[in-house]
Amino acid sequence: MQDYLMTLLGGLAITLQLTAFSLLLGVLMAAGMTWVLERRIPVATQLVQLWVLVFTGTPLLIQIFLIYYGPGQFEWLKAGPLWPLLKQPWFCAVLALGFNTAAYSTRLFKGALDAIPAGEVEACRALGFSAGQTLWMKARHAARRLVPAYSNEVILVLKGSSLASTITIMDIMGLAQRLNAQTYDTLAVFTVAGGLYLTMNGLLTIGFRWCENRALAFQS
Repeated sequence: MQDYLMTLLGGLAITLQLTAFSLLLGVLMAAGMTWVLERRIPVATQLVQLWVLVFTGTPLLIQIFLIYYGPGQFEWLKAGPLWPLLKQPWFCAVLALGFNTAAYSTRLFKGALDAIPAGEVEACRALGFSAGQTLWMKARHAARRLVPAYSNEVILVLKGSSLASTITIMDIMGLAQRLNAQTYDTLAVFTVAGGLYLTMNGLLTIGFRWCENRALAFQS
C-alpha cells in the first residue's frame, strides 16, 4: 500500500494543475458569459444560453473525447496554428474541464446576482449609479453568497479531472490504472487512489468552510 501511495503521489501535481487551470479558465469564461446575460446583449445572450445548455446537458467524458479526438478529423485544423496545442492531451483536458465548469459556474454566478435584494439595486439607482457601477455592486455582494455553492463546483472539477486519464494523462487516476494493469491488485490500488481524492476534497471543504464563515460574517 505504501508503494502504491508513493507511485500515485507522482500524479498529484498533474491532478492539481488540471484542476487549477480548468477553474481559472472556467471562472474567466463564466464571468464574461454572466456579464452578457446580465446586460441581455442580443444574439450573444442566446449563444451563451446555448453554450450552457450543451455543456450542462452532456456528459463530461463525451466532451473530453470530442475536444481531444474531434479536431484531428479536420485537415484545416491540423494545418492551422492551433494544432500543436490541440494535439496535446493536457491542453484538451483543460479545455474540456474549463468549458464544462464555465457553463455550471455561469448558472451559479447568474443565480447569485439574481438573489440580490431588489432594494439594494433601487438604492444604487437612487444614488445615481451607472449600470456598470450597479452591476459591480451586485457582483461584490453576490460573491460573498457564492462561496458555499462554488465550493461544490471546485470539488466536482477536482473529481472530474480523473476522467482526463482516458486520454493518456498520467494523473492520479492514470497512474492508478497503469498500476492496476501491472499488479491486478485492484482493491488496494483504487482504495489508495480514492483515499487521495478524499483527502484533497476534505482539505478543500475545510478551506472553503473557513472562507464561507468569513465571507458571510456580516449576516450573523
